[in-house]
Amino acid sequence: MSTAQAMPWLAQYPAGTPATIDLSEFRSVAEVMTRAFDRYRHRPAFVNMDKAMSYGDLDRLSTQFGAYLRNTLGLAKGDRVAIMLPNVLQYPVALMGILRAGLTVVNTNPMYTARELKHQLNDSGAKAIVVLENFACTLQEVLAETPVKHVITSAVGDLLGFPKSLIVNFVVKYRKKAVPPFSLPQAIQFNDALARGKGQAIPTTDIGPEDLAFLQYTGGTTGVSKGAMLTHRNMVANMLQVKNWFGPNVKEGEEIIITALPLYHIFALTCNCLVFMNVGGMNVLITNPRDMPGFVKELGKYRFTIITGVNTLFNGLVNTPGFGDLDFKPLKLSMGGGMAVQRAVAEKWQQVTKCALFEGYGMTESAPVATVNRPDTKEYTGSIGVPAPSTELSIQDDDGKLLAQGEVGEICIRGPQVMKGYWQRPEETAKTITADGWLRTGDIGKMDERGYFYIVDRKKDMILVSGFNVYPNEIEDVVATHPGVLEVAAVGVPDDKSGEAVKLVIVKKDPALTVEDVKAHCRAQLTGYKQPKIIEFRTELPKTNVGKILRRELRDAPTSVHRVPPKEDRPS
Repeated sequence: MSTAQAMPWLAQYPAGTPATIDLSEFRSVAEVMTRAFDRYRHRPAFVNMDKAMSYGDLDRLSTQFGAYLRNTLGLAKGDRVAIMLPNVLQYPVALMGILRAGLTVVNTNPMYTARELKHQLNDSGAKAIVVLENFACTLQEVLAETPVKHVITSAVGDLLGFPKSLIVNFVVKYRKKAVPPFSLPQAIQFNDALARGKGQAIPTTDIGPEDLAFLQYTGGTTGVSKGAMLTHRNMVANMLQVKNWFGPNVKEGEEIIITALPLYHIFALTCNCLVFMNVGGMNVLITNPRDMPGFVKELGKYRFTIITGVNTLFNGLVNTPGFGDLDFKPLKLSMGGGMAVQRAVAEKWQQVTKCALFEGYGMTESAPVATVNRPDTKEYTGSIGVPAPSTELSIQDDDGKLLAQGEVGEICIRGPQVMKGYWQRPEETAKTITADGWLRTGDIGKMDERGYFYIVDRKKDMILVSGFNVYPNEIEDVVATHPGVLEVAAVGVPDDKSGEAVKLVIVKKDPALTVEDVKAHCRAQLTGYKQPKIIEFRTELPKTNVGKILRRELRDAPTSVHRVPPKEDRPS
């Protein structure tokens, strides 16, 4: 049997796309960066709020930041540094300074509640954190209960240059009042940290392929949020896999990519930041993509060639006035991931932009890309595509037996992008990665005769809200702490805007418990995308004979509910 027969997806590879990648090209993400700095020094690397930062600027500033971390703070190779920033220019400077210094990045969602932030900082053992002032009050609540010793605060406009930085920071703090009061007396400002590192070199550090580049937090396939250990090899591999897949569609030094997904999300981190740094592209950072009119206005400033996003983002754009009037002639690649792309959205996107929306699939544990549709896709396929170069996919039953074409089972991934394991959780790692290297995704799928893969269902109870993982156990643990709740179950239900939404089914302990009580409790404990959109009260929950809640029965049952209105529709 030929390789092509054994792996039918090879026949679907675009012409000229190698089936394997050369992992010897880079030893680390730091090498990717330094080569880009040398090759594209005078080209713009990132743009935000009309301010461009060249590859040369990025080289200089990230060196200063890395030198500050190592020389002034005394951090050592392998120490963890958290980044709690949205898409502002400080993010790539901090990211690259940390990695070039041989440290490990802990990406942290700026919208985390105090409880969520405390867990991540304690679990990762982070010694330092870079935080936007807008969210510093959350850090203040938990700092004393974490191992963090060094705090670096930043304001939105810090790297926008004079006088714009002063104007933006004044407006954000005093006009918009978007910076709640906080007290972190030990903190140093980001620009002061850069000044202290100026003129210094980062200590020579051997950064190897198996060193940890990121602790990327995820619920995994089940349970509490845990850190996926992504090595430099994992990240370099996935960068090369995506780059090779794009092939001749991507021109060195010419691409302008729209980066609206946050760089702390693994999709944008790999597919936008790393892939296009390697080819000298320019990332346009969108700080607040929820402001759709503002987002469309930003798009009008650039002849962008590539855009990535999740289904909800594409849907929001095509339904925003003015988007259809933009010039889409330069646009050649529109890539969706993070959640399923819906047919109606893909067809509307193609109708408006004349560019097909092609879909990829993966997870945090695979850095993230495992499968992709062809970049020359002409229309929506409903498939998650074929395996990326140097990647194997299989469909397995619960016992690990390989299933034949067309049979339905668990999608499993094997390749150089698969994580090292979960940070300090060997038992969870063993449940997720088999002895022979297969990553069990928890997604149920099948493969057709051409080698294309399809997701049929989800084995795990994880809820996917606008591309972000939400785990019922976490939601239930939080809601159960309310004194008026006797029992609670959280499930995902279809939602036109976010793909899925969180539905709560509650048995009351206190008959006076109201929907508003539950909503207020959730707002205090859970970040926005984890909060319930639907709340239902029942007298009992469906259970198995051993007492396990039947979540699937709750998902499938007709809903007699209070639906929480979208934020923009809620009374003030």
